[in-house]
Amino acid sequence: MRTLSANQLTAAVARLCIQANTLLPEDVNRALELARSAEPWPLAEETLGLLQDNLKLAGERDLPICQDTGMACVFVELGQEVHIEGDFEEAIHQGVRQGYGEGFLRKSIVADPLRRVNTGDNSPAAITVRIVPGDRCAITVAPKGFGSENMSRLAMLKPADGAEGVKRFVVETVRLAGPNPCPPTVLGVGIGGSFDKVAALAKHALLRPLDQPHPDPFYAALERELLEEINALGIGPQGFGGKTTCLGLAIETAPTHVAGLPVAVNVSCHVTRRASELL
Repeated sequence: MRTLSANQLTAAVARLCIQANTLLPEDVNRALELARSAEPWPLAEETLGLLQDNLKLAGERDLPICQDTGMACVFVELGQEVHIEGDFEEAIHQGVRQGYGEGFLRKSIVADPLRRVNTGDNSPAAITVRIVPGDRCAITVAPKGFGSENMSRLAMLKPADGAEGVKRFVVETVRLAGPNPCPPTVLGVGIGGSFDKVAALAKHALLRPLDQPHPDPFYAALERELLEEINALGIGPQGFGGKTTCLGLAIETAPTHVAGLPVAVNVSCHVTRRASELL
């Protein structure tokens, strides 16, 4: 049995909140560069260049890469041989408070969905925990802005809709969103599970690097087909047209009921942020 203190969790989460909001993951940077080099529409190519300039300046000046520093979504893979000394969830919330305070990051969380009073420190975090073998604790912070989150959708399709029905729903989600999620986007697609599980699958899919296809060839092919159809919509960067509407998408699946075909699309903009640490 290995012991981690609540203070260690707090410090790690605080570091990751700042890192995730100021440095874009390398795979997303590479995807933007590849998209720019392959974009035939001049206005779209210029727009992608401006987005890259913004990312470069954010890194040089240690500033947030997006004005919406998001809801702090914290994913934890906790080894079953790890003992947390202290309050596990409160340690994570405290890490968010510290990170958003020390990093001078915008605080966007309201304590109640209808009365709308800001908590003032961007807590509480949205915490997802998975118990895994071993004695390590892996933490990923993925801040999620709501300009893109608000464009996400979920549907309970019929089994007879099959793969074509899933494709129609995903492409329709992007078409209806148009320029609102600040494209080019990154999509997490969940298929299967239950009503609540499929949304979690879609959110978790955003953690997979863009240059890493699905390990199942069937779903890897479906990812490629969806990406081609989405980019054929012509929405383009910031909605100015072109073939770069989506930088990449990842699919996650789960077993489901014989009578159902849940599907969810979690939309993220080109600043798909995540930072991880292993304790």
